[in-house]
Amino acid sequence: MNEHDGTFEIEGTDGRARAGRLHLARGDVPTPCFMPVGTQGTVKSLTPEDLDAVGSRIILANTYHLYLRPGTEVMSEMGGLHRFMHWERPILTDSGGFQVFSLARINRVEDEGVTFQSHIDGSRHLLTPERAVEIQEVLGSDIMMALDECPPGQADRTAAREALDRTILWLERCRVRHAELDEAGSGPGLLFPIVQGASFGDLRIESLQRTLALGDWPGIGIGGLSVGEPKRVTLEMLDVLEPEMPPSLPRYLMGVGYPEDLVEAVRRGVDMFDCVAPTRNGRNGTAFTRNGRLNVKRAGLARDPGPLDRECRCECCRNYTRAYLRHLFVADELLGLRLLSLHNLAFLIDLAGEAREAVLAGEFDSWADAWLERYRSGDVKLSG
Repeated sequence: MNEHDGTFEIEGTDGRARAGRLHLARGDVPTPCFMPVGTQGTVKSLTPEDLDAVGSRIILANTYHLYLRPGTEVMSEMGGLHRFMHWERPILTDSGGFQVFSLARINRVEDEGVTFQSHIDGSRHLLTPERAVEIQEVLGSDIMMALDECPPGQADRTAAREALDRTILWLERCRVRHAELDEAGSGPGLLFPIVQGASFGDLRIESLQRTLALGDWPGIGIGGLSVGEPKRVTLEMLDVLEPEMPPSLPRYLMGVGYPEDLVEAVRRGVDMFDCVAPTRNGRNGTAFTRNGRLNVKRAGLARDPGPLDRECRCECCRNYTRAYLRHLFVADELLGLRLLSLHNLAFLIDLAGEAREAVLAGEFDSWADAWLERYRSGDVKLSG
């Protein structure tokens, strides 16, 4: 292992925006960065070669789904997730907690853990902090997330407080189990804690302070945002947290990845992002462009000879017209889903790269203002 593995290097700042580099054993990750979501060990409709071609340097996989199917025994026999899915670069895995609270039928939430029924077959499971770490160790995660309780965006103060306290309790147990695996020579990935607190600024700061008091962390997740609260509240919570965040740690805003949200979060010091938005929107026929979102099913595109976005360098924009893409969606052809998913991922990965360049050039605010004004104009003109 290189002596720099697991370290985070700040390469430039501009206001609160940062450009950095996260050094991991399977490769460096320049930041800001967007991480494609490979929920079940695959980014829907795309191959690892596709992801490499659009510049992805790290992807996210879902602990809950992979635990239920194919299961830890299969994953162990197959040599871990990297080998299983043919991806050699870093993988970040969530703890499974968010999916347990949002997808599964919850039977009981206690300090011990969460007892739930699988959304697949109704089987009952107990997910504890220790088990969450163990599953991610089997997966071979480069970055694993501690088990947390994520309250809904409109949670009241009592619910937010209970989730915060339980998240801190679980974090200490995750930390202990992670240290045990490390001492045993298992070589677990980096463990990131998660800050909770819902939409209450003082609880957010308390969560951060109590988290930092538990140990030295290689990075920190910001959870419980973009889960139903207004976007202005999301930005307010980032504004509250940013001055209190250790500058030496990478900051990961979980589940956020619409273009405008990424730009505004980078402005507030965030380094890492993930979201299903680009692939989900792509499968539904919506493309991100520098002039706003474009519904490729629009009748007006039937004879449009231009690309989705003239400034995009992805395979879709290099080779295919809007007219052809519209035809694919109208005809229910699977290629359309793949091409738009590929484009939207390339768009967000490139956007993070453009933000990084603007930080290094000392021009982030002017770049961000101009980019957002153009994007929000929604001025997506026909090419014909």
